Amino acid sequence: MLDPKSLYEVVGDVPTLDAPVLVISLDGFMDAGSAGKGLVDHLLSSLDHRVLARFDADLLVDYRARRPEMLFVEDHFERYAAPELAIRLAHDTAGTPFLLLTGPEPDVQWERFVAAVTGLIRQLGVRLVISVHGIPMAVPHTRPLGVTAHATRPELVTLVNPWRGEIRFPSSATALLELRLGEAGLDAMGFVAHVPHYLAESDYPDASLALLRSISAATGLELPSDALSEAAGRIRTLVQEQVDQSEEVGRVVRALETQFDAYVGGTNRGSLLADRAAMPSADEIGAEFERFLADLGDDDRPDDGG
Repeated sequence: MLDPKSLYEVVGDVPTLDAPVLVISLDGFMDAGSAGKGLVDHLLSSLDHRVLARFDADLLVDYRARRPEMLFVEDHFERYAAPELAIRLAHDTAGTPFLLLTGPEPDVQWERFVAAVTGLIRQLGVRLVISVHGIPMAVPHTRPLGVTAHATRPELVTLVNPWRGEIRFPSSATALLELRLGEAGLDAMGFVAHVPHYLAESDYPDASLALLRSISAATGLELPSDALSEAAGRIRTLVQEQVDQSEEVGRVVRALETQFDAYVGGTNRGSLLADRAAMPSADEIGAEFERFLADLGDDDRPDDGG
């Protein structure tokens, strides 16, 4: 393997940190409701931060698979939105430093990328790595939003895990990183927000808020939540208005509520996704919600401010 250090450059001086936490959210893998992205956008707009290490996107990103955006003005190209995969140093509201790894998930060289991140983790003295994202679930927006936790050690998992048995699914660079960190004896975990499947393609700040609170509970970081709470409240109100206006939407949401309540109250709990026959199709309500949310004005969209 080529030297993993050649994948990145350190920007500025490397500070001496007291066992920081590293939070990871990479674009490209499943992220229902933009749960992880919404959290990252909120933190970067709310907290002071600077780039600590920047990875070479030319070596890791397939530009033809996901073409970066360019701005064309009248008769010339004016701006190129170059992808940035970087580790940032941020500070919570109490001044405690922590790290954020954000940007596009590498399309290639996963093992080398994992080795590079692991080297930086050791160099920076990171005590815990936490990844975040959202998955679509057969749950209604009217019930408490669930979060699944996974980790390299059972002691790190403090939430009730609804999954039973084995699950096979397409991997991600973040999942591979957690696996390799565990093999190296380093602590890593992840939080997965359960997003109502009919809202999976929309921004759902409730999911980002649940991830933020999970990180704070696991690490003690004091992360601002007011803007996310306000955005989540606005979206809940708008979604409920749509439910109230449509008999069909209301019917399938009530069916999801019945299924969810039976699951929560049952003694032999299985997966919320297990009974496919009883689960309403996302197509029944997803299209209506998408049209409704697409028509929202800018004033109704989540505010990234702190």
